[in-house]
Amino acid sequence: MSPYRSDKRLQEIQHMLMEMASGNFFYRVRTSSANDNVEALSIVLNMLAEEIQESFYHQGFVNNQNTTTHLIQMSFLLDQSGRIQMVNQKACSVLSRLCNTMVQKPFEDLLCDKSKEIWKNKWKTFCKRKVYDTIMELRFITHENLTIPNRCYVTSFVNPDSGDLSVLVNVIQTTMGKNTGLDKKDYQLPSKGSMKEPKKSKVRLSYDDIRKIRQGKDMILNNLEMDPPHLKDLAHQLGTNEFKLKYGFKELYGTTVHKFLVRERLRKAKTMVQYTQLPFKTIGKMVGFKSFPHFSWAFKERYGDSPRYYRAKMKREEVT
Repeated sequence: MSPYRSDKRLQEIQHMLMEMASGNFFYRVRTSSANDNVEALSIVLNMLAEEIQESFYHQGFVNNQNTTTHLIQMSFLLDQSGRIQMVNQKACSVLSRLCNTMVQKPFEDLLCDKSKEIWKNKWKTFCKRKVYDTIMELRFITHENLTIPNRCYVTSFVNPDSGDLSVLVNVIQTTMGKNTGLDKKDYQLPSKGSMKEPKKSKVRLSYDDIRKIRQGKDMILNNLEMDPPHLKDLAHQLGTNEFKLKYGFKELYGTTVHKFLVRERLRKAKTMVQYTQLPFKTIGKMVGFKSFPHFSWAFKERYGDSPRYYRAKMKREEVT
């Protein structure tokens, strides 16, 4: 197996560990036919995540203070050609994809290879029977190449207005229904100078607001090569409003959404300039810059050297 492929698999494991650290145990690392330590680690990690997820589920039967709740995790509306017409904002967060990268794209593009074959075979039944309900086990692929095994409830029906076939795919997540009170409690983030101006009205961000802003940050980080939607559209996609997104982002991360995007693009570019031999123009495009002059100028503005000089300087330091 090539070193690049091994590095990619380790990167997927790193993403998996970060998700588990955040409390998300429904992701899985894609396995392969390799017989090495990386593959063994992937299998053990998937087994651990599955065990933890199952333990949360079974707690609902032994703890009478909690109830098991079934929530719609992801929802997709497909047209008669199998292309996505609508996707809920939660699916964007779970798959770490922007809405406009999924809408009008084939649904099967979100699935792993084995699930693609299952879906293609089942799609023939949808087209023949028109009105049809079924449950399918499908594995989705996130932007970071993690997999999410899910039970999907699929319903096909005929649109009464157009007479065309439509398919609704709902992904259900089983979770504990314990009410922690966090969603209802408001957390007030102190603004600068708040001690000097006690009478000044402050924006209050709830726990849910903060969670949505963090989801927005993750979506930006996972799609650096793409231009994010307008702030108003991004806020709507996250289930909040533009004002709260701007204010909360500044309070949580100390900068604006745009400056954060540019900073993270340049941070990723610096790593690629230093540790790869990719052409600088290619690196600029891979992190979302439209032209090389703009990328070179921004890089020098941030790090004091042009990409070419920075790479040469790092090589000299390695030699010495």
